[in-house]
Amino acid sequence: MNGKGPSSVDELMALLADCEDAWDTPDRSGDPVDILDHGLQVAAVLAEHHPDDEELQVAGLVHDIGHHLLPGDEAGHGEHAAAAVAGLLGARVARLVALHIPAKRYLAATDAHLALSPESARTLGCQGGVMTSEEAAVFGTDPDFTAAVALRRADDAGKVVGLRVPGLDCWWPVVEHVAAAAARARTA
Repeated sequence: MNGKGPSSVDELMALLADCEDAWDTPDRSGDPVDILDHGLQVAAVLAEHHPDDEELQVAGLVHDIGHHLLPGDEAGHGEHAAAAVAGLLGARVARLVALHIPAKRYLAATDAHLALSPESARTLGCQGGVMTSEEAAVFGTDPDFTAAVALRRADDAGKVVGLRVPGLDCWWPVVEHVAAAAARARTA
């Protein structure tokens, strides 16, 4: 892998495989599933609810790799993951990955029934806290608003110990398709 992130699907899949038994907090006091299991669960939820949006599904798969790339940076893990995958997976996937934290802040401000995991509730403060009404109004106009909120809701749902979902190998063709589309967009 180059210094900026994976430059091939093979490298990305190896990075994701390395997230097995890697956790969102270095001391494992955070969410109850490892980063790989969490990403697989989030991607599966998104595939079920958004079957025609492969970029969103892949964003769900990779959204928390920043925890593995720079352990302990709760506030920056979305940006680290986005920067790592932008070159391979394209601008929209990277943007959705980066937006999963602002989407949590938005939902904390606007959804009275939002149920965050204890770890997500704990990290909300260091990630900017609940959005103000002005911030929420601006976020609601983002062109990727709907997809970012869908990713965040799937993020909250993807923390189930023992949940059986398709494994990493099942995602290989989807990731290849998204990476190929990103490569075509770069040369267009």
